[in-house]
Amino acid sequence: MLPHLRDLDFWQITVMLLSILIFCPLIALILLSFGDSEGLWKHLFETVLTRYVSNTLLLMIGVSIFSLIFGITTAWILTTYRFWFSNLLEILMLLPMACPAYLVAYAYTDFFEYAGPVQGFLRDLMGWQTASDYVFPEIRSLGGAIFVLSAVLYPYIYLLAKTAFRQTPNSYYEVSQLYKKNLFWNISLPLARPAIVAGLALVCMEVVSDFGTVEYFALETLTLGIFNVWIGMNNINAAAQISTFTFIFILLLLLVEIKSRAGKRFNDTSSRQTNKNAKFINGIEAAFCIVACLVPVFLGFFIPVLILISNAITSLDYHNFNEVFKIFMNTLIISICGALCIIIVSTTMASTAYFSGKTYLRTIANFSASGYAFPGTMLAIGILVFVGVLDKALGILSTEGMNLFLSGTLFMLIFAYIVKFQAVGYGAVLSGLTRTSPNLVWASRTLGLSFQKTVSRVTIPLIKKSIIAGGVLAFVDIMKELPITLLLRPFDFETLATFTYQFAHDELMGQASIPALLIILVGLIPVLFLNKILKDSI
Repeated sequence: MLPHLRDLDFWQITVMLLSILIFCPLIALILLSFGDSEGLWKHLFETVLTRYVSNTLLLMIGVSIFSLIFGITTAWILTTYRFWFSNLLEILMLLPMACPAYLVAYAYTDFFEYAGPVQGFLRDLMGWQTASDYVFPEIRSLGGAIFVLSAVLYPYIYLLAKTAFRQTPNSYYEVSQLYKKNLFWNISLPLARPAIVAGLALVCMEVVSDFGTVEYFALETLTLGIFNVWIGMNNINAAAQISTFTFIFILLLLLVEIKSRAGKRFNDTSSRQTNKNAKFINGIEAAFCIVACLVPVFLGFFIPVLILISNAITSLDYHNFNEVFKIFMNTLIISICGALCIIIVSTTMASTAYFSGKTYLRTIANFSASGYAFPGTMLAIGILVFVGVLDKALGILSTEGMNLFLSGTLFMLIFAYIVKFQAVGYGAVLSGLTRTSPNLVWASRTLGLSFQKTVSRVTIPLIKKSIIAGGVLAFVDIMKELPITLLLRPFDFETLATFTYQFAHDELMGQASIPALLIILVGLIPVLFLNKILKDSI
């Protein structure tokens, strides 16, 4: 074997070992599901399992419908028309991505509940005395959860649909005009279907994974069921079984869509790849478009943020602010450490797999990024079991009789973040690599540089922006993550997400508002990145 190829073999082995390490918690979860649930599964099947599944399905269907309406409508408007403030609206449309769903749920609940300002104003205005004097929609309900989740998740569909609409060749529109066909229904929507479905798949995974909103609304879904069975009933085997069932449920949804579009083509092979120019409008048409775009932004960002700001001002406490600052530093440190680890692992795996030219290595690396499809509560179970096995193995080797080396430490929490958000860093790095010519790498290798030096001197400088974007997205995802942090954090270690959750859970929304606003403020960073990436890629 040539000496300059041996180092590549070393990195290929490293990728395989990293992939196995990342995938081990998922394997542990599946193996655990074969354990004895002590009859609890039968009890769940006879009592609450049907409710878990039906609530999850109804929630997914409801959120999917409203997210599609918000996302596709606004994407089509901002792609087809140009008007005053349309460039600003393109940025504003992404703002709800900065708001975790559970924070929006906290804000709207405080605003619309019986003791909130809306119902209080109505009682004063109409002279009502008690709740029995009038009917008001309950925010803590299935409908309320659909409303909250749709308001913050539609940007996934908007972002991908807008990109697909803008990349549709103008030749298709010319043909449709010749045959007097509707441009939207006959051309744009069918061609954008893969992108829209990809966004919808992300929305559905976020709905299934959501813990904070459904827990706060007491909505019995599969994710909340996993938490209740594990923590409430102290039966980790039954929780693992529900987790495996949930993952199979997600896979089936994806497979149905893949099968439904098998054999269909959505790309243009003609030489005319010019895109359709947007039409400038003004007057009533422009006003209608502006209002249509602002509605989801107000529902998903401005209204909840204003509610949180109001709560924070009315209950501002200097001593509480000092505590929040300390917890903010905890969150900052753990998020930076987690993002750095994710980027290092992602860059190593993506670069090696991409330039090795071996299909099996790419497949293994892709599988290592599948943790994002698992709800946080599911991953927490698998990670806890896997780390427990490692602790037992280390305990056998230890001469001091210790048996807890990794469990309950920051190492386990960071490892959990890598398993969960590896897809974020890996996807960003891989997207940068696909725009880089492999000839540059092989030219470097021909000149005698090792693979490691080639990556550090050639590849990383070329994909620096993609690496930074992946790191920022991973950083914000870690900062917002609730169930994994809540279940696996070390003793007496709080982040902004867990701190906010505990106050909101105790109905202390004033104290919860300041850390919630900090999470949203930091979450605005990737919005600017995404908007820039979207403009540069079109």
